[in-house]
Amino acid sequence: MNFKMIRYTLGIILLFLSGFFAIPAVTAAVYAEWPSLLAFLGTAALTVALGVLMTYRRPKNTKLYARDGLVIVSLSWIVISLFGSLPFIFSGSITSFVDALFETVSGFTTTGASILPAVEDMPRSINLWRCFTHWVGGMGVLVFVMAILPLSGAENMYIMKAESPGPEVSKLVPRVKKTAIILYAIYIALTVVNVLLLLPEMPLYDAACTVFGTAGTGGFGIYNDSIAGFSPYVQIVVTVFMLIFSVNFNSYYLVLRARFKEAFTSEVITFICIVAAAIVIVTLNLYFGGIFTALGEALRHAAFTVSSLISTTGFAISNFNDWPTLSKTVLVSVMFIGACAGSTGGGFKVSRIVILFKGMTRELGAILRPRQIKKITVDRRPVDHEVVRSVNAYLVTYVLIFVFSVFLISFDNYDAGGYNEMVTNFTAVSAAFNNIGPGLEAVGPTQNFAFFSPFSKLVLIFDMLAGRLELFPMLLLFSPTTWKRSKI
Repeated sequence: MNFKMIRYTLGIILLFLSGFFAIPAVTAAVYAEWPSLLAFLGTAALTVALGVLMTYRRPKNTKLYARDGLVIVSLSWIVISLFGSLPFIFSGSITSFVDALFETVSGFTTTGASILPAVEDMPRSINLWRCFTHWVGGMGVLVFVMAILPLSGAENMYIMKAESPGPEVSKLVPRVKKTAIILYAIYIALTVVNVLLLLPEMPLYDAACTVFGTAGTGGFGIYNDSIAGFSPYVQIVVTVFMLIFSVNFNSYYLVLRARFKEAFTSEVITFICIVAAAIVIVTLNLYFGGIFTALGEALRHAAFTVSSLISTTGFAISNFNDWPTLSKTVLVSVMFIGACAGSTGGGFKVSRIVILFKGMTRELGAILRPRQIKKITVDRRPVDHEVVRSVNAYLVTYVLIFVFSVFLISFDNYDAGGYNEMVTNFTAVSAAFNNIGPGLEAVGPTQNFAFFSPFSKLVLIFDMLAGRLELFPMLLLFSPTTWKRSKI
């Protein structure tokens, strides 16, 4: 383990994080929110001071291995969450440290689960910071830092693999730094287009906060009714862009290079089919179930909600907790499926679903024809055995952590207010683990997570971080072997 290089990299992360506080600080100055301004300036000063101390002397040995990359990613997300929570505490907006940490982790991991009962009571700069954490965490702060991080491409790749969502990571171009630049260029361009499309219908502040949540597929709202109070035009634009940000960003790069056949991978096609099927089922269920009397209204609400949950954004325009059982079953299903690999969305990832399905059909074929040897292929290319093995291991680990988390928060003796506690706990873990935000019953789209005990909130905080970082980087922090010093 190269501890000096880990320390140095964490220092760079802190220096970058300090720069992000400038946007909400300027907002606080514009709206004359002086306590918030002091909170952001004080946090930025503290972050800079520690960052400078950690990067004062660059290590001579900059060599990193896979284990170092995993530890850097895990510790980086913990560190930015700890420092990102300080403005909430310093400004007095959230007085409990666990609550402030929960809100911050939910923001950076693009989960969108909140402990705030009334977000409209928050200062505008604090709400902007909440939403901005979605945008920062959506693509990954380390992907951004890698554009100028003083490491070689091979060393950067270990970090990118650890932070990027999906079973495998491919470079768009030979150099990892250039890949990071391309990814963020696409991310920023789509963000700007999204803002421009919303500006005719809403002020810049509202548009920016909404787009930060949409681009990062996070879902923090600045109004208590989330997106419901905005016009149908805004809701349709948000629907489209939630899906756009759910697609693998590699596909957009390939489209720009006019490589259209390569852009529409089996994962993208499967994702589109799942979204279309879910929207049709929910629309018909809402219309014939009498929830909406107009088919167009049923379609708009179904499309928005399905897009919000499969992209793991978590915005809401209606209380889907009151919808028919069939619709809620479809919505919970897409919660677990999630977005595409290489997107800003969470969940299990469509690419893993594709690989698992192909693996299942291969095993069925092996039972019928034991002597036949058949490799799993995706997009006419064989899938490496290590990828298949990692997907299977991921599934097992996913289920174990999920079940254990539900078990742990079941000890919480809270007042569910007439809601089903089993469904509440199950969907609360699902919402945190898959980085979605809202669940069902007491954690539905019109509710919040404030009623959970500090212990349960810490369990959900771990779930949010583990879900965002693909499980294993967080788990490795608890392994004694991880911390043994390498002989390099």
